[in-house]
Amino acid sequence: MGAFVGSLRPEHPQPRALAGLVTELGLTSTDSLDDLEVTGITLTTKDVRPGDIFVGMPGAKVHGASFVDSAIAAGAVALLTDAAGSEIAQGCGIPIVVVSKVRESLGHIASWIYRTQEVDATVFGVTGTNGKTSVVYILSALLSQLGLKSGLSSTAERRIGDVAMISGLTTPESTEVHALLARMRESSVRAVCLEVSAQAMTRHRVDGIYFDVVGFTNLSHDHLDDYADFEDYYAAKAQLFSSDVASRGVITVDDQWGVRLAGETHIPITTLATIPNSVGWETAHWKMTVTSQTQRATSFVLQGPDGRELTTSVPLLGSFMASNAALAIVILVESGFDLEHIAHALSATGQIDVVVPGRTEIVSGDEGPVFYLDYGHTPEAFTSLLTAVRAVTTGKVVFLFGADGDRDTTKRPAMGKIAATGADVVVITDYHPRSEDPAMIRSALREGAESAHSTALIIEEGDVRSAIARAISEAGAGDAIVYAGPGHEVEQEVASGSIPFNFREEIHSALREAGYSPRGDHTS
Repeated sequence: MGAFVGSLRPEHPQPRALAGLVTELGLTSTDSLDDLEVTGITLTTKDVRPGDIFVGMPGAKVHGASFVDSAIAAGAVALLTDAAGSEIAQGCGIPIVVVSKVRESLGHIASWIYRTQEVDATVFGVTGTNGKTSVVYILSALLSQLGLKSGLSSTAERRIGDVAMISGLTTPESTEVHALLARMRESSVRAVCLEVSAQAMTRHRVDGIYFDVVGFTNLSHDHLDDYADFEDYYAAKAQLFSSDVASRGVITVDDQWGVRLAGETHIPITTLATIPNSVGWETAHWKMTVTSQTQRATSFVLQGPDGRELTTSVPLLGSFMASNAALAIVILVESGFDLEHIAHALSATGQIDVVVPGRTEIVSGDEGPVFYLDYGHTPEAFTSLLTAVRAVTTGKVVFLFGADGDRDTTKRPAMGKIAATGADVVVITDYHPRSEDPAMIRSALREGAESAHSTALIIEEGDVRSAIARAISEAGAGDAIVYAGPGHEVEQEVASGSIPFNFREEIHSALREAGYSPRGDHTS
């Protein structure tokens, strides 16, 4: 687990009578609720604030209700739990609200407490294996260029206008999501952009939210440690495209899963194809074609129904980033924005003015090799990354990566093989080993790399700082280094827990030691 991050909550919470919650949602309680008001709800004692309901959920080893005394000391005024938790916390001194299934109830309870049904904003949701974070940031950037204030929640951060905080989960727990929406309402945002993971659907993290438009990027190998197989994983994603969750959808149909989703969903949908001659190309409503690529930008043309067309660029590397941008644009059109209006807003700079933390982010300066930092951690993401970098690199491609411990082990051989197939130099290092033996993780990646039987130089260096320095030493002017995995992250998860480790700063330090100036660094 990562370090506790906290949550963005309303600055001026509006108290609500706990008795009203129990009555309106048909709950039961163990004590009198007369005159008791609540202002928030949380799952962790570290986040309890005076006036909160503390949630005690059954855990793998310990029931959350066991921590009720700590929650009370921090200001909790009531406990929400199940029958087992009620027994554990009996006599704790605060009222206990009992539900049969805690997690399944949380979203609607949090929505009631924070009044998020009153949020007057367009709500967008984006799901898929790769690209969710980028689409959310591009949506937010487009809205800004259109003159609208927006809020977002992504793997990288939660953001409301200029206020931001680092994220903990891809999609926060439902208690945090509704608190965030309430804070956004206070800030008068006009649109909300939420990254929605498969786990968010199956673990009820977006319950109580109704989306105006939802988008689908793709489905590929990931999270098969959480889901039995691809069918199970697909079913989790598909839940977002049901009529009780969303009003409309935009589905990228570059793979069989997108085509299938478009055929099975029961809400109005629009389809987008971004890979010429892909499985959904011929029948797609919208088509995107890349027109040019450089190390720092990708230009494309988006063609839609009735001859509508938009030509622009995104300051990010790779055709997959143009795909993400195209999806964001079509999502906005489906929400009611005119394509010509969007084109006019972009004409001032000639591009979508977006920065996506840790997504094909150039962290090097003008001299020496180009160093990309990216969050890609799936075989498909590796393929897209290496293809994009190779297309704009005249020299060698150095690929630096590791793999998650205590996560899907079946993708490791493919990750190694793709790295050795697409790069000239492969540097295998540790990522988040967690409780696993780091050497065993590296060994699986190395075996995959060696199975490619390519001419790539394969280097194994477990120490991350040494691995970064080695990657830089293997490259020079005209070459490219891609560090796949850490992206925006500022911690490393090892057996003893999370330790501070800012990957971007470590790269900057290594570049300076090699005699190069990192991007934005004006020191000699």
